[in-house]
Amino acid sequence: MDASLRWLASLLDQGAGGENADSPLTADEVDTALTAAGFPLDGIEPKGDDALLDVEVTSNRGDCLSHLGLAREIAALTGRMLKPRAIDEVPRGPSVADHLTLVNECSAGDRPACPTFTAHVIINAKIGPSPDWLRSLLESVGQRSINNAVDVTNWLNLEMGNPSHVFDLDTLDGRRLVIREAVDGEPLTTLDAADRKLKAGEIVVADGAKATSLAGVIGGKDSEVSEATTNIVLEVATWDPARVRAASRAHGVRTDASHRFERVVDPRTCLPAAEIAARLIAQLTGGTLCEGALVEGAPMPEARAITLRPQRCAAVLGIETPADEIVRLLRSVDIAVGVQGDALACTPPPQRAHDLTREIDLIEEIARLRGFDAVPLARRLAIKAQPPQPEERAMEAISSALTGLGFFETVTFSFTSPDKAEPFLPAGGSIVNVDDDRRGAEPTLRPSLLPSLLTCRRVNRDAQVQQAGGLRLFEVAATYWSKGAGTNEESRKLSMVVDAGGDGAKAKPEDIQQGVRVAKAGIEAMVSLCFGHGARVRVETGGDLPPAMDAANAGRVSVDPGDGHAPVPLGYFGLPSKATLATFDLDRPVIVAELELEPLLVAYPPTPRVHALPAFPGIERDLSVVVSQDTPWAKIEEAVLGLDLERLQHVGFVGTYAGKQVGAGKKSVTLRLAYRDDERTLRHEEVDPQMERAIEALKQAVGAEIRG
Repeated sequence: MDASLRWLASLLDQGAGGENADSPLTADEVDTALTAAGFPLDGIEPKGDDALLDVEVTSNRGDCLSHLGLAREIAALTGRMLKPRAIDEVPRGPSVADHLTLVNECSAGDRPACPTFTAHVIINAKIGPSPDWLRSLLESVGQRSINNAVDVTNWLNLEMGNPSHVFDLDTLDGRRLVIREAVDGEPLTTLDAADRKLKAGEIVVADGAKATSLAGVIGGKDSEVSEATTNIVLEVATWDPARVRAASRAHGVRTDASHRFERVVDPRTCLPAAEIAARLIAQLTGGTLCEGALVEGAPMPEARAITLRPQRCAAVLGIETPADEIVRLLRSVDIAVGVQGDALACTPPPQRAHDLTREIDLIEEIARLRGFDAVPLARRLAIKAQPPQPEERAMEAISSALTGLGFFETVTFSFTSPDKAEPFLPAGGSIVNVDDDRRGAEPTLRPSLLPSLLTCRRVNRDAQVQQAGGLRLFEVAATYWSKGAGTNEESRKLSMVVDAGGDGAKAKPEDIQQGVRVAKAGIEAMVSLCFGHGARVRVETGGDLPPAMDAANAGRVSVDPGDGHAPVPLGYFGLPSKATLATFDLDRPVIVAELELEPLLVAYPPTPRVHALPAFPGIERDLSVVVSQDTPWAKIEEAVLGLDLERLQHVGFVGTYAGKQVGAGKKSVTLRLAYRDDERTLRHEEVDPQMERAIEALKQAVGAEIRG
């Protein structure tokens, strides 16, 4: 912010206490005080008996985008007394309601677009040049004097931090002001003489027929105050910062008002500031200020006291600050302080209400006002080493397991194009776009990591990157989608892409099976690390899959933790559809998986389970059955396990085969049944009955035929 040294001096009483109180305010004193307060000067430009100060103001301190706000900080740190400018009262005329009607249609909801709008009317005014003192103040910070009404609005913003605007009352259709949303394509000629087309959802101040200004950004040309104006409407309002920022960017207009509104103007400051500005306009124009003001908006926020414990302040800062010193420091920046037993009840002023909301904010304020150099710095800092958190250990274990299986971890961009994002949306979801022209063709936050990984796979192919056994990629990151207006979702996921095996231009069925085994091995390794060795991965075809997947060759992944616990859904796994591969210009099949990360992290570390090694050898029997091509492995496994066969310890998948030997629409699945007796060595004839039962169960459950 550009500030004038002379302007700041006019708001400080040099006769107050303090070591510099009896001397004129200097640029060096301002530099020292504001730097200590957290507002360093980026430059000082001498201008005769004045100086232009370039003050760096942080985004959370919009109150210091004004000379009064900066003067308050200087007074708190130098002992000078703040002296707000006094504007004398003026005679009042007829009621403001006799001349103007105000309607605020944007004051409802949890976050109103216009929390407060105030309007004063000055009649019989004479527009002309501003007095020397006002013109001099504005010119000291590079502002051009326009006339005695408009200059007051610029002065109010620069002195008190309240942007305002004046309308020519006689140009307002029906002598009405209506705060409303713009109609898409609605025209508005702004003060910079630009003809603009407004967008639906933008907020405007309109009269009875048309928009007269873009709220919080720039006024309209048709209603500007000129030499011909005799009746004036003064607006002092506040607006939702996000709506102002969006409109400012959409129209490429950056004004002092929009800059200030984006940093929050508290509604409680509007009416007091408006009263001062209205009286000053009446004085300078010789007009009559109408009695009262029109105020429309949401209920004013209530002042909220924050409890501050001096002992907590000492514990955080490491130094004792007496209670009376705490009171003095906080009151120096207009924070009201009262005693509440052993604590203090501190109520921030309206201009700081959004910035000071917790006890720790007040403690930081005390440290800032007292000076951070007062906090002792120990020559040695005691540090207690802590072991990694379980979540960090889980991520290290997962990454180590996947890299050990030949996977490369990727870090890709969080944006993609809508056509690549939509096929990966969950059921009922919609994409989330950012309103930013710089994003170009990729404005969509990815709902899945797979579009990024598939793009990465294509880039590696184009660069002729080759890896023995095929390329294997994984990534851990956040994904985003929406379930309706205002219900955006975010979830951390782990995704994998695995090449089908083989080297030919066209992958054979056994090449795809190899890639499936690699991807499933990666999933099983992660599940074993997080849930324990007793957990089992289940893949069930079909289910709720995104459109990007080949439903016939993909399925939902869940974990059976064992010990009677319910299965835990993880995600999905399988082959993308041919259309998906074509979208990413991939000519060879890949196997993909996308898993929710949270269930894996929550399960880690697994509970160790110890048991004695087997004392006697077991028996393994392979069984090949011919079933329909669409029969899932999970159904075959379930049919055998559901028999609760005596001495059966494990059912494992060996392989599958499809060809003319087994017939069209059929496949041969080989499974391995492992038996063991903990008391003695088993004989083969002891498991023959169990095998017969398994065969009969498979015939009944899946229509299996025993392959010879």
